[in-house]
Amino acid sequence: MMIGIKDLERSWKEFNIKDINLTIGRGEYFVILGPTGSGKTLLLELIAGFYLPDAGEIWIDGVNVTNVTPEERGVGFVYQDYALFPHITVRENIEFGLRIKKLPKDEIERESSRMMDLLGITHLRNRYPDTLSGGERQKTATARALVLKPDLLLLDEPMSALDARTKSGMQDELKKIHKESGVTIVHVTHDQTEAMIMADRIGVMMNGRIAQVGTVREIFNMPKNRIIADFVGTENILEGFITEKTDGLIKINIGSAEISTLSDLETGCEVNVFIRPEDVIISREPQRTSARNNIEGVITKIVNLGAIVRIEINGELVAFTTKQSAEELELETGKHVHASFKSTAVHVLKK
Repeated sequence: MMIGIKDLERSWKEFNIKDINLTIGRGEYFVILGPTGSGKTLLLELIAGFYLPDAGEIWIDGVNVTNVTPEERGVGFVYQDYALFPHITVRENIEFGLRIKKLPKDEIERESSRMMDLLGITHLRNRYPDTLSGGERQKTATARALVLKPDLLLLDEPMSALDARTKSGMQDELKKIHKESGVTIVHVTHDQTEAMIMADRIGVMMNGRIAQVGTVREIFNMPKNRIIADFVGTENILEGFITEKTDGLIKINIGSAEISTLSDLETGCEVNVFIRPEDVIISREPQRTSARNNIEGVITKIVNLGAIVRIEINGELVAFTTKQSAEELELETGKHVHASFKSTAVHVLKK
C-alpha cells in the first residue's frame, strides 16, 4: 500500500470533504474522477500536505504523515497551471529542486539531462516557459517533479489545457513514465475518457465524498447509483420492474419492451436499468441470438459527433455507432431499426 486514507475530513467556509476512506497500491495509476467542484483538487492537496485535515489520517508508504510538512512527504505535485518559474529556463526549472537539496553539480546535470531525455524535451533546455506550448510546459512541469524521484506523483488536471492531439501524446508519455519508473500516480480529472484510458483504478468523487472505487469496467459498466451512471456517460438509465426469474435470469418490463439479464434480485422488484450506448448495436433486421436483447423502434434523433454518431430510438434508448456504419445502414430520423445488446451489458440496481 502506498496511500492509506482513514476517515478524512476537512471543512472550508464554502465546502467540506468528509468520510474519505481510500487505499491506493504501490505502483498503481489511480484516477480521482469527478465533476468540477466535487473536491478532487482539495483531496489531492490534503494528500500533499498543503492543508491539514480536521479529522482522520493520511498514510504514505506505511508512515502516518497527517501532520507532516509537504517537503517531508516525498511527494511530487504537478499543478493544473504547471506553476513554472517564468524567469528561468526549462533546464533551470527542472534543476530547481535538486539545487535546493544542494546536490553535487555533476549529479544535478546528469539527473536533469536524464529526465529531459525521458520526456523528449532536451531540445527545449534553454527555452523560457512563456515560449513553450501547453504540452511542452506540461512535460517540463512533470520532469521537474519526477527528477526528485518521488515515490508518489500527484497530477492536478494535467491535460485540461491541451488540445486533442497534444493530449493523446501526453497520455502516452505518462503511461511510459509510469511503466519505466514504477512511481505511484494519483491523477485528478473531470474527463471520463481520460480516466478510462489512464487508470488502473478510479475513485469517483461527488460533493466532497468518494462515491465509488473500482476498476475502469466496474465504474463505467457497473455504477453504484443513478448519479454516478449519469456522470460517467451511461446515457441509458431506464426504470422497470422484474416480471420473472428463472435460474438467475430475470426479465424486466421497462414499459416499451422487456429485457433479460442475470441478477440476484427477485420478481416484483422495481429497478433502475443501466446500459452504455456503445454496447447497443443498431441493425435494420432483428438479431436473433440467445445472448441478445432486441428492441424495435423508430429513430427519433441523430447527432453527428465526428467519427461517432449518436442515435436515439423511441426517444428513450441511445446507441453509438460509427459514421461509416450509419451511412451503410442509411440511418435517418423516422426509420425503423432494431437495437440489440447482450444480457451482460445490462446493469440492474434495486430502486
